[in-house]
Amino acid sequence: MDRAANREKVLKKLEELEISYEIYEHPPLDTIEIALPYWEKINAMHFKNLFFRNHKGNKHFLVIVRDTSPFEIHSLEKKLKQGKLSFGSEKRLMEYLGVKPGSVSPFGLLNDEAHHVHLFLDQEMKEARKVSFHPNDNTASVVITYEDLIKFLHHLGNSFEYFNPENAN
Repeated sequence: MDRAANREKVLKKLEELEISYEIYEHPPLDTIEIALPYWEKINAMHFKNLFFRNHKGNKHFLVIVRDTSPFEIHSLEKKLKQGKLSFGSEKRLMEYLGVKPGSVSPFGLLNDEAHHVHLFLDQEMKEARKVSFHPNDNTASVVITYEDLIKFLHHLGNSFEYFNPENAN
């Protein structure tokens, strides 16, 4: 699916769920470092979106961490008891989330119809009034309320839980 189609799928679903959103256009933002200057003008909490697989490659995890939070992967590995985690390949990203590297977000779960991917949300997210994510296309950022993100996640049906990225135990 191309960028425009990915974005339209996200926006259509938000409208279908009666979720209000703001959209901000910008150049492709592949990393947090590149994104920071563009995010300064967007009044929302921003996040790193990391896609992992377990060592057997049969379980996949989307980890969403506040952009300024340190993240300790080893404590998450201990919590999951899945062995060593590694980043999911571009092929796996496309298979499970329908996105390319740099465009990962919880909106990619729209493409996970089998609910294979388990989601970890930074517990700081609960304090946010608004949150910002790419609409499966890293040339824009979509802002919705935290409550609407949870509504979106419940609608999709993927399992999710909160965690402390500095100490995932």
